[in-house]
Amino acid sequence: MWRQPKAVWAVAFACVIAFMGIGLVDPILKPIADQLGATPSQVSLLFTSYMAVMGVSMLITGWVSSRIGAKRALLLGLAIIIVGAGLAGSSDTINQVVGWRGVWGLGNALFIATALATIVSASRGSVKQAIILYEAALGLGIAAGPLIGGELGSISWRAPFYGVSVLMALALVATTFLLPATPPAARATSLADPFRAPRHRSLLTVGITALLYNFGFFTLLAFTPFPLDMTARQVGLVFFGWGVALAFTSVVVAPRLQRRFGTLPSLVGALTGLSALLAVMAIWTDDKTVLVVCVVVAGLFLGVNNTLVTETVMKAAPVERGVASAAYSFVRFGGAAIAPWLAGKLGETYSIHLPYWVGAGAVLLSVVVLCSGWRVLEHIDAELDVESALERAEDEASFVTVGD
Repeated sequence: MWRQPKAVWAVAFACVIAFMGIGLVDPILKPIADQLGATPSQVSLLFTSYMAVMGVSMLITGWVSSRIGAKRALLLGLAIIIVGAGLAGSSDTINQVVGWRGVWGLGNALFIATALATIVSASRGSVKQAIILYEAALGLGIAAGPLIGGELGSISWRAPFYGVSVLMALALVATTFLLPATPPAARATSLADPFRAPRHRSLLTVGITALLYNFGFFTLLAFTPFPLDMTARQVGLVFFGWGVALAFTSVVVAPRLQRRFGTLPSLVGALTGLSALLAVMAIWTDDKTVLVVCVVVAGLFLGVNNTLVTETVMKAAPVERGVASAAYSFVRFGGAAIAPWLAGKLGETYSIHLPYWVGAGAVLLSVVVLCSGWRVLEHIDAELDVESALERAEDEASFVTVGD
């Protein structure tokens, strides 16, 4: 899995930087609210605008990349992120920050959907190994985001935004020189393809499952800094622990659980565990120690879930991977975009406990949805058994060759 072409590593590096954007703003939510005179629900729109624009934009990513080629689509996405992040850091009102964060989401959509398809197609080994590599980049980026955001945020809430622009500029240079030119696809993707894809019951089931668990995930991510009431550096360290836990289970634990118990049982276990954690956070919201421990432990469940859901969606429906990724991402990001705003609104209007109860309920409902589509998703593990047999055969052949 680790013996990959330079092009794959270039895209993976850019993925690390791109995924930093998810948790980078987490430590500075409260400082932004304090300095710009915004409420928790207004500041949470930083996540809502980002995800809403990213989710809707996913519908055009295949149309764009199939016409201009994957490399140009990646570079265009990176350039838009550089502009959006830089201008967000230069804003003077919460509405301006929210607006430019939405532009950042547009760039992220172009980049992320194309990056996953590029890594899967350009990497050596199986689809499963490529996705684990992608999830490793995701986990590393998510882990580093809060840490960098906390450190830079201790200087100024604007610094993390400028930091993203600089890092994305480096990723753009690396992608420019290390990724070979990619011609447009032989068959251009239609704008209607991502809308047709959810007609497959398997893909729709996985998409709605991801929408519901993302509801709980982004409730935890966007609302928890407010009851924690810590400095930017402290919040960054807490979510760094969460990101490390997520990265570890994404790469190490998820494949082992999958081999031992199967994809769907492992997903049910991870989702049930996440729902229980959110319920604990709802009960003990006033206890900072409980919140910190639950945030870090939640990363363990989210890492398992992210890897297995991403792999499942790549095989769930008989459509092109880019189309499947676009349709799935539209459903999960677009649908869950309201979660951060709703969590902030419920917390400031009714009770700081209520957002976590709603998140726990949404994640528990995702288990019900997943189980309802069990029959149409059973083929996933059968395909994995075939892939595992092929990987063992390749490993044995390589061992014999080295031995000779």
